[in-house]
Amino acid sequence: MQNKKATYINPYLGGFLLGLLLLATLFIGGHGLGASGGIKDLTVAFTALVAPSWADGHHFFGQLTGSIWKSWIVIMVIGLFTGSFISGVVSRNLKFTLEKGSHIGRSLRLMLAVCGGLLFGIGSQLGRGCTSGAALNGMAVLSASGIITMLAIFGTGFAFAFLFKKFWL
Repeated sequence: MQNKKATYINPYLGGFLLGLLLLATLFIGGHGLGASGGIKDLTVAFTALVAPSWADGHHFFGQLTGSIWKSWIVIMVIGLFTGSFISGVVSRNLKFTLEKGSHIGRSLRLMLAVCGGLLFGIGSQLGRGCTSGAALNGMAVLSASGIITMLAIFGTGFAFAFLFKKFWL
């Protein structure tokens, strides 16, 4: 049996289409792209659903509770997940696997992924937005902060890749 190589969109075409999408959101909606706000709104809505009295009494959650459907970014995040899922099904690239290197166990891989996700979420709230949104929107308007954010993202990524490559190779 021959392994079928996964096919993806040309990265230059994908980048161009992402730029057009960013331009459209800036032109139509008056704001750029970013996903951390949608995740935050979904988290607040879930918290208000399971513990409404606690959420209403909490300063952070109390000021954010309300209908999640009024937030454009929640709809964008739901569309992002739905579109990604449909794309994976249509292209036959959808797999529920845990990718890991040969020198790392499943539990350590999952622990590192959860810790990384939590750190990313906390950092996005401390930085008042996610790195991808800051980099995309900042680079789109040629702001110094967007350029610095992009350099920090890739610089940190390369540094961590160098430090943690022993787990993967």
